[in-house]
Amino acid sequence: MNWSVLKIIENHVQGRTLAGLVALVPLIVTIVVLFFIIQRADDFVFLFIRNQPWAFTGIGLVALIIFCYLIGLLIAIPLGRAIMGGVSRVLRTIPVVKTIFGVTEQATAAVTSQFNFSRVVFLEWPRQGMAAIGFLTGHMYSSEGNRSIAIVYIPTVPNPTSGNIAIVPEDDLMETDLSVEDAMKLVFSGGIVLPESISLARVRNSDSELIGQFFPGQL
Repeated sequence: MNWSVLKIIENHVQGRTLAGLVALVPLIVTIVVLFFIIQRADDFVFLFIRNQPWAFTGIGLVALIIFCYLIGLLIAIPLGRAIMGGVSRVLRTIPVVKTIFGVTEQATAAVTSQFNFSRVVFLEWPRQGMAAIGFLTGHMYSSEGNRSIAIVYIPTVPNPTSGNIAIVPEDDLMETDLSVEDAMKLVFSGGIVLPESISLARVRNSDSELIGQFFPGQL
Protein backbone atom coordinates (compact mmCIF):
# COMPACT_ATOMS: atom_id res chain seq x y z
CA MET A 1 0.00 0.00 0.00
CA ASN A 2 1.58 3.28 -1.10
CA TRP A 3 1.86 6.38 1.02
CA SER A 4 -0.81 8.32 -0.92
CA VAL A 5 -3.48 5.73 -0.04
CA LEU A 6 -2.39 5.75 3.62
CA LYS A 7 -2.59 9.54 3.62
CA ILE A 8 -6.13 9.43 2.20
CA ILE A 9 -7.19 6.93 4.87
CA GLU A 10 -5.53 9.00 7.60
CA ASN A 11 -7.27 12.19 6.44
CA HIS A 12 -10.60 10.35 6.19
CA VAL A 13 -10.36 8.87 9.70
CA GLN A 14 -9.12 12.13 11.19
CA GLY A 15 -11.81 14.20 9.50
CA ARG A 16 -14.67 11.86 10.42
CA THR A 17 -13.41 11.51 14.02
CA LEU A 18 -13.22 15.28 14.42
CA ALA A 19 -16.68 15.69 12.87
CA GLY A 20 -18.07 13.08 15.28
CA LEU A 21 -16.46 14.82 18.24
CA VAL A 22 -17.87 18.20 17.21
CA ALA A 23 -21.33 16.63 16.81
CA LEU A 24 -21.13 15.01 20.26
CA VAL A 25 -19.84 18.05 22.18
CA PRO A 26 -23.25 19.80 22.54
CA LEU A 27 -24.85 16.50 23.65
CA ILE A 28 -22.07 15.76 26.15
CA VAL A 29 -22.14 19.28 27.58
CA THR A 30 -25.94 19.13 27.90
CA ILE A 31 -25.80 15.78 29.73
CA VAL A 32 -23.03 16.94 32.06
CA VAL A 33 -24.80 20.19 32.91
CA LEU A 34 -28.14 18.45 33.52
CA PHE A 35 -26.46 15.79 35.66
CA PHE A 36 -24.69 18.47 37.69
CA ILE A 37 -27.90 20.46 38.20
CA ILE A 38 -29.94 17.39 39.18
CA GLN A 39 -27.27 16.11 41.56
CA ARG A 40 -26.76 19.46 43.29
CA ALA A 41 -30.49 20.11 43.50
CA ASP A 42 -31.05 16.66 45.00
CA ASP A 43 -28.26 17.19 47.54
CA PHE A 44 -29.87 20.45 48.65
CA VAL A 45 -33.39 19.04 48.95
CA PHE A 46 -32.15 15.89 50.72
CA LEU A 47 -30.90 18.09 53.56
CA PHE A 48 -34.54 18.57 54.50
CA ILE A 49 -36.31 15.36 53.40
CA ARG A 50 -33.61 12.66 53.33
CA ASN A 51 -35.65 9.93 55.00
CA GLN A 52 -39.04 10.90 53.60
CA PRO A 53 -40.93 8.65 51.13
CA TRP A 54 -40.69 11.28 48.37
CA ALA A 55 -36.88 11.62 48.63
CA PHE A 56 -36.27 10.09 45.19
CA THR A 57 -33.58 10.94 42.65
CA GLY A 58 -34.75 13.94 40.64
CA ILE A 59 -36.81 15.52 43.42
CA GLY A 60 -34.36 18.43 43.37
CA LEU A 61 -35.12 19.12 39.71
CA VAL A 62 -38.86 19.02 40.45
CA ALA A 63 -38.33 21.46 43.32
CA LEU A 64 -36.25 23.72 41.05
CA ILE A 65 -38.99 23.79 38.40
CA ILE A 66 -41.59 24.67 41.02
CA PHE A 67 -39.32 27.36 42.42
CA CYS A 68 -38.78 28.90 38.96
CA TYR A 69 -42.54 28.83 38.38
CA LEU A 70 -43.15 30.69 41.65
CA ILE A 71 -40.50 33.29 40.72
CA GLY A 72 -42.24 33.68 37.37
CA LEU A 73 -45.51 34.35 39.14
CA LEU A 74 -43.74 36.84 41.40
CA ILE A 75 -42.21 38.93 38.62
CA ALA A 76 -45.55 39.01 36.81
CA ILE A 77 -46.79 41.59 39.35
CA PRO A 78 -45.33 45.08 39.98
CA LEU A 79 -44.29 44.28 43.55
CA GLY A 80 -42.36 41.20 42.41
CA ARG A 81 -40.58 43.13 39.65
CA ALA A 82 -39.64 45.82 42.17
CA ILE A 83 -38.20 43.18 44.54
CA MET A 84 -36.16 41.50 41.80
CA GLY A 85 -34.97 44.89 40.58
CA GLY A 86 -33.80 45.76 44.08
CA VAL A 87 -31.93 42.46 44.37
CA SER A 88 -30.25 43.10 41.02
CA ARG A 89 -29.15 46.59 42.06
CA VAL A 90 -27.63 45.22 45.27
CA LEU A 91 -25.73 42.50 43.40
CA ARG A 92 -24.32 45.05 40.95
CA THR A 93 -22.64 46.90 43.85
CA ILE A 94 -20.76 43.91 45.33
CA PRO A 95 -17.17 43.45 44.06
CA VAL A 96 -16.56 40.25 42.07
CA VAL A 97 -20.24 39.33 42.38
CA LYS A 98 -21.20 42.24 40.11
CA THR A 99 -18.87 40.93 37.38
CA ILE A 100 -20.29 37.41 37.48
CA PHE A 101 -23.86 38.70 37.71
CA GLY A 102 -23.33 41.17 34.86
CA VAL A 103 -21.87 38.58 32.47
CA THR A 104 -24.63 36.09 33.30
CA GLU A 105 -27.29 38.76 32.86
CA GLN A 106 -25.91 39.71 29.43
CA ALA A 107 -25.73 36.09 28.31
CA THR A 108 -29.30 35.46 29.43
CA ALA A 109 -30.49 38.59 27.63
CA ALA A 110 -28.71 37.46 24.49
CA VAL A 111 -30.36 34.05 24.54
CA THR A 112 -33.86 35.38 25.17
CA SER A 113 -33.59 38.48 22.95
CA GLN A 114 -34.52 36.48 19.84
CA PHE A 115 -38.16 36.58 20.96
CA ASN A 116 -38.13 40.39 20.69
CA PHE A 117 -37.11 40.48 17.00
CA SER A 118 -39.76 40.32 14.34
CA ARG A 119 -37.54 39.00 11.55
CA VAL A 120 -34.03 38.76 10.14
CA VAL A 121 -32.83 41.06 7.37
CA PHE A 122 -29.59 41.94 5.60
CA LEU A 123 -28.45 45.43 4.75
CA GLU A 124 -25.40 47.10 3.26
CA TRP A 125 -23.25 47.86 6.30
CA PRO A 126 -20.84 49.42 7.15
CA ARG A 127 -20.41 50.46 3.54
CA GLN A 128 -21.90 49.79 0.13
CA GLY A 129 -20.97 46.39 -1.23
CA MET A 130 -20.84 44.69 2.20
CA ALA A 131 -23.85 42.96 3.74
CA ALA A 132 -24.44 42.67 7.49
CA ILE A 133 -27.01 40.56 9.30
CA GLY A 134 -29.59 42.50 11.30
CA PHE A 135 -32.75 42.05 13.32
CA LEU A 136 -35.77 44.18 12.51
CA THR A 137 -37.06 45.84 15.68
CA GLY A 138 -39.55 48.42 14.38
CA HIS A 139 -40.83 50.77 11.70
CA MET A 140 -41.48 54.50 11.35
CA TYR A 141 -43.83 55.93 8.76
CA SER A 142 -43.94 59.24 6.91
CA SER A 143 -47.03 61.41 7.24
CA GLU A 144 -46.56 62.43 3.60
CA GLY A 145 -46.70 59.69 1.04
CA ASN A 146 -46.37 55.96 1.47
CA ARG A 147 -42.80 55.91 2.77
CA SER A 148 -41.37 54.06 5.76
CA ILE A 149 -38.04 53.50 7.43
CA ALA A 150 -36.92 50.40 9.29
CA ILE A 151 -35.18 50.21 12.66
CA VAL A 152 -32.58 47.45 12.48
CA TYR A 153 -30.36 46.13 15.26
CA ILE A 154 -26.97 44.96 13.97
CA PRO A 155 -25.34 42.68 16.57
CA THR A 156 -21.62 42.34 17.17
CA VAL A 157 -19.96 38.94 17.01
CA PRO A 158 -19.90 36.81 19.12
CA ASN A 159 -21.67 38.92 21.78
CA PRO A 160 -25.03 40.06 20.36
CA THR A 161 -25.87 42.02 23.50
CA SER A 162 -23.88 44.90 21.99
CA GLY A 163 -24.25 46.25 18.50
CA ASN A 164 -25.42 49.15 16.36
CA ILE A 165 -28.76 50.63 15.43
CA ALA A 166 -29.35 51.39 11.76
CA ILE A 167 -32.26 53.49 10.50
CA VAL A 168 -32.66 52.82 6.79
CA PRO A 169 -35.37 53.07 4.13
CA GLU A 170 -37.23 49.79 4.11
CA ASP A 171 -36.68 49.43 0.37
CA ASP A 172 -32.94 49.14 1.03
CA LEU A 173 -33.31 45.99 3.13
CA MET A 174 -32.54 42.54 1.78
CA GLU A 175 -35.14 39.98 2.79
CA THR A 176 -34.12 36.45 3.79
CA ASP A 177 -35.70 33.16 4.79
CA LEU A 178 -33.25 32.85 7.70
CA SER A 179 -35.04 32.33 11.02
CA VAL A 180 -34.19 34.35 14.12
CA GLU A 181 -32.93 31.20 15.85
CA ASP A 182 -30.56 30.30 12.99
CA ALA A 183 -29.36 33.90 12.80
CA MET A 184 -28.56 33.89 16.53
CA LYS A 185 -26.58 30.66 16.10
CA LEU A 186 -24.69 32.29 13.25
CA VAL A 187 -23.83 35.32 15.38
CA PHE A 188 -22.92 33.35 18.52
CA SER A 189 -20.60 31.03 16.56
CA GLY A 190 -18.92 33.81 14.61
CA GLY A 191 -20.10 32.29 11.33
CA ILE A 192 -18.97 28.74 12.13
CA VAL A 193 -22.47 27.28 12.57
CA LEU A 194 -24.07 27.86 9.18
CA PRO A 195 -27.71 27.24 8.21
CA GLU A 196 -28.57 24.80 5.45
CA SER A 197 -29.07 27.70 3.06
CA ILE A 198 -29.65 31.45 2.97
CA SER A 199 -31.94 33.06 0.39
CA LEU A 200 -31.65 36.79 -0.27
CA ALA A 201 -34.03 39.06 -2.17
CA ARG A 202 -34.47 42.80 -2.55
CA VAL A 203 -37.96 44.21 -2.12
CA ARG A 204 -38.41 47.57 -3.80
CA ASN A 205 -41.80 49.16 -4.36
CA SER A 206 -43.60 45.83 -3.78
CA ASP A 207 -41.48 44.11 -6.48
CA SER A 208 -39.30 41.22 -5.29
CA GLU A 209 -35.92 40.71 -6.94
CA LEU A 210 -34.27 37.41 -6.00
CA ILE A 211 -30.55 37.81 -5.39
CA GLY A 212 -29.86 34.13 -4.93
CA GLN A 213 -29.83 31.10 -2.66
CA PHE A 214 -26.51 30.29 -1.03
CA PHE A 215 -25.29 27.02 0.53
CA PRO A 216 -22.37 26.20 2.86
CA GLY A 217 -19.33 24.82 1.11
CA GLN A 218 -15.75 25.36 0.12
CA LEU A 219 -14.52 27.54 -2.70
